[in-house]
Amino acid sequence: MPHAWRVVAVLAALAFALSGCFLSSGSGAGSGADTAAPDVGACRLLTASDVSQPSNDTAPVGCDQRHTAQTFAVGSLPSRFAHASYDAADLATFAYQTCSQRFIDFTGADESLAMRTILSWAWFRPSKSAWEAGARWYRCDVVGGGEQARSYVPLPLSAKGLLLGRPKDQWMVCAQGATVSGSVKVPCADKHDWRAVTTIVLGTAEDDYPGDRVVQLRTRDFCSKSVGAWLDYPVDYDFGYSWFHEAEWNAGNRRSVCWARTRS
Repeated sequence: MPHAWRVVAVLAALAFALSGCFLSSGSGAGSGADTAAPDVGACRLLTASDVSQPSNDTAPVGCDQRHTAQTFAVGSLPSRFAHASYDAADLATFAYQTCSQRFIDFTGADESLAMRTILSWAWFRPSKSAWEAGARWYRCDVVGGGEQARSYVPLPLSAKGLLLGRPKDQWMVCAQGATVSGSVKVPCADKHDWRAVTTIVLGTAEDDYPGDRVVQLRTRDFCSKSVGAWLDYPVDYDFGYSWFHEAEWNAGNRRSVCWARTRS
């Protein structure tokens, strides 16, 4: 008898909510013309409001104090951005590709785990006045939560290598709610209804976007089987899936996420 399953949550684009990419634009938090690049390793107590801004001048705190963010990469932007506008689309793409890979290197995650952790990352550019004065650097911060988290969780003294091996549940992403779509994302150590358990690779870096319908169907079909296997093939089970659209594909994302209803 075939295993029964129910599709409970079909997500539309989450704009990198799981992979932690905040491609923001608009006026910056910093108003000065200080063009100096920030320091790698600095810790800060950031909020979702801070992360939503394109620049950030929050003062660092000691990493032995309570903090929700740590800078893991700082660098100069490529020369092609020397005369770019402050909110150029290519700048967001560069930041996604750069910070996402550096996030993986820093935390020890693989590509699948990077999409199933409560940790995410944010990137910042200089303030608008500093940009106009010629500053061209980027800053990547690991943060203790994503777009749909109630609040950010504190990070340890250093987040370097935090996702190596089999990470603790406090660093894995789960969801509270009747469906995955729009639900609050919490650490799996907290009470939850859903757990992100696997991901599906939908194409290579060279592939063109196959279209929303194809991505959705491939994701649904894979997740129905993958979640069943993860649950050890019960007769009846619920699963959800997160899939992403052309904008995320063009930025470099080639994965969807599968969720299992865990009732824990």
